[in-house]
Amino acid sequence: MNPIITATELGGESAGPRPPVLLDVRWQLTTAKAAGAAPFDGRAAYRAGHIPGAVYVDLDAELAGPPGRGGRHPLPDMDTFGAAMRRAGVSRDVPVVVYDGGQGWAAARAWWLLRWAGHPDVRVLDGGLEAWDGALSTDVPVTEPGDFTPEPGGLPLLDADGAAALARSGLLLDARAAERYRGDVEPIDPVGGHIPGAVSAPTTENVSEGATTFLPPDELAARFKRLGAADAPEVGVYCGSGVSGAHEVLALAVAGIPAALYAGSWSEWSSDPGRPVAMGPEPQ
Repeated sequence: MNPIITATELGGESAGPRPPVLLDVRWQLTTAKAAGAAPFDGRAAYRAGHIPGAVYVDLDAELAGPPGRGGRHPLPDMDTFGAAMRRAGVSRDVPVVVYDGGQGWAAARAWWLLRWAGHPDVRVLDGGLEAWDGALSTDVPVTEPGDFTPEPGGLPLLDADGAAALARSGLLLDARAAERYRGDVEPIDPVGGHIPGAVSAPTTENVSEGATTFLPPDELAARFKRLGAADAPEVGVYCGSGVSGAHEVLALAVAGIPAALYAGSWSEWSSDPGRPVAMGPEPQ
């Protein structure tokens, strides 16, 4: 199944006999060290206008657990996540489409969580709300509760030890910006650098320059082949806190390459001073 959907396709399916459940997951990263940075209010953006029928889902509260030793966006408690999905009308036998403001990171996180938790039919709106040229609504829909119950294990998941092992035996991609990978800057976490053996693969290179839509599948496949995916027995991805890394897993899926996500990512890895840190442009 193609894990992404175009706005045109979404419009057709929404008007058809089996419309998907729509989840609005607008979210933006606010760096902890940014002086005076005001957090993005996704719920306010939703109230100002959303795709008709969409239900708002809060990434920080419903798609992640409280920050701590497991990272800035650890996996949510499954009871909390399941209740949020049922409230949004998610059922196991109804397709789901998720979207965000256009960056794709938050939508990919929702896609990954639902697929990992066992939902068989989840897609991301390619380009997000920016790609939607239909009318917007300010009405909050009254949804029938869904029946979705999480059953984790639908997609591969890495912990810190698994990520370290994969960096040695396969291909571990670092989806953060190249300057964070090198350790030149670190605006969020306490330590810069990367997991030894990981290869720099910024998420921003999964999309067309100046746009928010994914590169065509053949171009994504070529990109990941250059990074070593064709020769690796297994592929894994991490980022800062498991959000942009989900976008890279989604891009790999578009290219036909299965990949595991290290959900704790750099925010978990760097919280333990006993874990090794590599600096510079090479995997080491």
